[in-house]
Amino acid sequence: MSRLDFDRKHIWHPYTSITNPLPVYEVESAHGVHLKLANGRTLIDGMSSWWAAIHGYNHPVLNQAITDQMNRMSHVMFGGITHQPAITLARDLIRLTPSPLTKVFFADSGSVAVEVAIKMALQYWQAKNQVKKTRLLTMRGGYHGDTFGAMAVCDPVNGMHHLFKDVMPNHLFAKQVSCTFHQAWQNQAMDDFKSLITTHGNEISAVIIEPVVQGAGGMHFYHPEFLIQVRQLCDAHHVLLILDEIATGFGRTGLMFGCHHGAIAPDIMCVGKALTGGTMTLAATLATDDVAATISSGNPGVFMHGPTFMANPLACSVAHASIHLLEDSPWQERVKNIEATFTTILGRCENHPQIADVRVLGAIGVVEMIAPVDVAQLQKIFVEKGVWIRPFGNLIYLMPPYIISQQDLTYLAETVVETIFSQF
Repeated sequence: MSRLDFDRKHIWHPYTSITNPLPVYEVESAHGVHLKLANGRTLIDGMSSWWAAIHGYNHPVLNQAITDQMNRMSHVMFGGITHQPAITLARDLIRLTPSPLTKVFFADSGSVAVEVAIKMALQYWQAKNQVKKTRLLTMRGGYHGDTFGAMAVCDPVNGMHHLFKDVMPNHLFAKQVSCTFHQAWQNQAMDDFKSLITTHGNEISAVIIEPVVQGAGGMHFYHPEFLIQVRQLCDAHHVLLILDEIATGFGRTGLMFGCHHGAIAPDIMCVGKALTGGTMTLAATLATDDVAATISSGNPGVFMHGPTFMANPLACSVAHASIHLLEDSPWQERVKNIEATFTTILGRCENHPQIADVRVLGAIGVVEMIAPVDVAQLQKIFVEKGVWIRPFGNLIYLMPPYIISQQDLTYLAETVVETIFSQF
């Protein structure tokens, strides 16, 4: 049995049927922005491995950080023990994120970081003896992860997890903000959100949103003024604000974090994906002094979470290296160039009759089709053209590594446009 035959028969890939799986392509190696397939074909990666590999693949600085740490220790439990990689990375995160965030809780994935954030919000209000504040308020079109707490704040109708709606907590969902990132702000865009937080403030523990860009829920880019007014409403109604920066963090939107577009600070923030430069799984949830002290003063006096591989030294070491690699690079210039290239090239298909919208922000380019696309068929075409692009739903989108060359970037975007005009 060939490797691919074994894979088809025994390995369950994400969001696929085990009886009728989507085709998979075996990657033999990866370097820079290129994936080398086992059949010898080389692909330009337009996905950054689900938005995480911002420095590309096989980067010597990141490889060295892992190798150096591996020679000291690969892992040690974090209960009752600490280590230099965790301390160093925590310093980095506190320095980079908004100043009120001073406490760092390490997790193993973005979904777990969201679970941690939700637990923090619930324990916070329990410690204050406000036991009715158990619901979350979020916005339609959002995506926060695949575990049950995270699923409960993903879009309940159009999201990926609607099958589970009857067994998840009943949270509150405001209408998706109608004012997009580049439009003039209109105050009525706040009406539904304001109504919900005003009506239900006594039962809402926290608001959770993705700042500026809603990722896997539909790649919606909304106006930064929404962030500012949400922060004000949370303060006015005694509600915590959780910002999910897992997809938007570390430069993807053009600023280091999405919240910087609105110059606001959350009470709790989740980071992940690009944290390690796409090399290892690691995430973190940051909180303010107030959140941490309040939880610690209540019953049972500790925060009730502790992943086995929390603060894995290998992952912390490479995350520290990735952060400094980013800061030492001209990443803002690179992201601006990606944005300009996508705006010019993807903009050519704006008037296509099968296209609903074309939008670009930072190192994100999105072509929204009117109807859902045939993912398997499109992927086959893209692979034959030498690019790795994974559409979902009705979206064909690009999030390449920041280090991509102008030649590869142009080819990537032009391939999307040419494929749309030839297939739709």
